[in-house]
Amino acid sequence: MTVEAADGRADGPGTRPPRSRLRTVVQGAFGLGLAAFLLAWGVPHFAKTSWSKIWDVLTQVPTGTALVLLSGVVVGLYCYTFTLTGSMRGLRHWQALIVNVAGSSVGNLLPGGGAAGLAATYTICRSWGFSRRDISTSAIVTGVWNVLARIALPVLAILGLLAGNDQDVPNKLEDLAVAGALTGSVILLVFVSILASERAAIAIGQGLDKVIGRLWKRRSMGVRTLVVDLRARINDVVRTGWLSMTLGLSGFFGVYYLLFLLCAHTTGVDLPYGQLFAAYAIGRLLTAVGVTPGGLGVTEAATTVALVGWGAGSAEAGATVVLFSLFTHFMEIPLGALGWLAWSMSPKKAPVEETAAPAEESLDG
Repeated sequence: MTVEAADGRADGPGTRPPRSRLRTVVQGAFGLGLAAFLLAWGVPHFAKTSWSKIWDVLTQVPTGTALVLLSGVVVGLYCYTFTLTGSMRGLRHWQALIVNVAGSSVGNLLPGGGAAGLAATYTICRSWGFSRRDISTSAIVTGVWNVLARIALPVLAILGLLAGNDQDVPNKLEDLAVAGALTGSVILLVFVSILASERAAIAIGQGLDKVIGRLWKRRSMGVRTLVVDLRARINDVVRTGWLSMTLGLSGFFGVYYLLFLLCAHTTGVDLPYGQLFAAYAIGRLLTAVGVTPGGLGVTEAATTVALVGWGAGSAEAGATVVLFSLFTHFMEIPLGALGWLAWSMSPKKAPVEETAAPAEESLDG
């Protein structure tokens, strides 16, 4: 992915320092290695079982159930297209589906995770004629929406457990819910303040300028200027697309929760829906962890701890987590390959900036 400079131009791929590339490779290798370690050792360790016992449970999964899980993944990914189309005017649902599966496959497979997925999104959307500003604004808005949604899930889980008089609520889950509520409130307050008031946007930008200025000396644009510029762009998107983006994320997480319930039922985990939702919520929150691609390994280990802690069978809990991850994480890779194939066959269009220059020259002439 080319990096967009502050003046709207893209830095060429050759401008990246070799040291930065080496650091990216090292970080990516570490992330993949940690994910593999947490999957291979962490899941059976925290489930207090062995891979052979987990595998025995997985071999009992009917083919029909596997097909339903695969279909559910496709439905969930299609729901997310409403979030993407709401954040980028002119993006069609079939295009959003391609962007989603192609970006997710890269983010789940390659070192760099989210950054690799964002690079794929940039490349695909630019080939369809979308401007850098549209793509970057969409990435920011959907990023905020995703973070808020993932933070909201454990909060909803703890409220549901308390409302149901569940006396077996782990202290760590309560702490996670409180931390999520506080963090989400701060993020939401800052985001709404920037959108609602230019004065607040300037004040927040100036505050960030002072903090970032001490840490990052080489900047081509002040954070204050960037925040004010983003405010106008984001305001326009949120004003018209907030409902579509919210419904899209609600559908996505709702469908995936149903898939999690199906995995638990299939593998023999018999827990109340509230506890299953809490375990699912913890896993969805930890997908935002950038240490491993898509939170792989971290998510599975934490979800396993939650299920076993609530009394699920060891092998059954491990099998539930592995089965759910197999379809919602790894199955996106072959779906992504189909997405890249569909993109290669889709009609291309020159980006907005490249088509605007010749028109201006002709007017000057």
